[in-house]
Amino acid sequence: MQVLNNSSAFQVWKSYTFNVDRMRRSMGKLSSGLKIQSAVDGPADLAISERQRAQYRNSAAAAVNIENDISYIQTADSWLQKIHDMLGRMSELAVSSNDGTKSATDRANLNKEYKELRKEISRITTGPNSAAKYSGLQLFSGGTLSIQVGPDSGQLFEGSSINLQTNAVGTWGSIFNGSIATQSTANAAVGHLASAIDFVSSKRAVLGAQQSRLTHTLEGLRNYEDNIRASESRIRDVDVAKETTEFSKYQILTQVGTAMLAQANALPQGVLSLLG
Repeated sequence: MQVLNNSSAFQVWKSYTFNVDRMRRSMGKLSSGLKIQSAVDGPADLAISERQRAQYRNSAAAAVNIENDISYIQTADSWLQKIHDMLGRMSELAVSSNDGTKSATDRANLNKEYKELRKEISRITTGPNSAAKYSGLQLFSGGTLSIQVGPDSGQLFEGSSINLQTNAVGTWGSIFNGSIATQSTANAAVGHLASAIDFVSSKRAVLGAQQSRLTHTLEGLRNYEDNIRASESRIRDVDVAKETTEFSKYQILTQVGTAMLAQANALPQGVLSLLG
């Protein structure tokens, strides 16, 4: 019988410390909700989890980009609707002026409204102080926007340029070089305005197509983000029912270990009986 080296107590102590460590880990997992709290809990799983976390965070950021671009397009389309309204009114004025029963004074009065609407279109679309802007960006200066629409590099969307500067040459600019003060100029203006209305309609069709595309892109990105989050959750999040069972097991083993450690420490007391 040995006194200085109690191997039984040491064995019980070894099992006891192991069970205490496992109970503490289980407590940490349950309290944090995470199955993997550090690399020691699963190096490979941790690496996969962190990569997936980056993916769904990038996806969320890309989704915000898409929503911003949709708002940009909607703002541009709202301005184009207003321009359409004014072009329609200008066309109506031009048709009214193209009437042989009207006097020069009548046409001059019609031309006054025509000119003011022309100025308003120019104020909306042209120059650095143009009214049609989104977050300080000119909507109709002919520039293009590039945004990232996915979690990975190179996943970009390039918007089409829209140039509505009234000093531009061609169909759009021709209505800003005339008037409806005479019947002949009014007659010419009717044709120019019809072309201008079609021109603006084509630009709105482009915007509508882009918004439709971006809406589908956003839906797909949200689904991707949801699936990645679910996958990452299965790797990293704790199964509460399973971990509660583990915690209860190690809690009981720890309590039993405490009792056995007391018994093991009492074994050397038998030496006293040999001493009489």
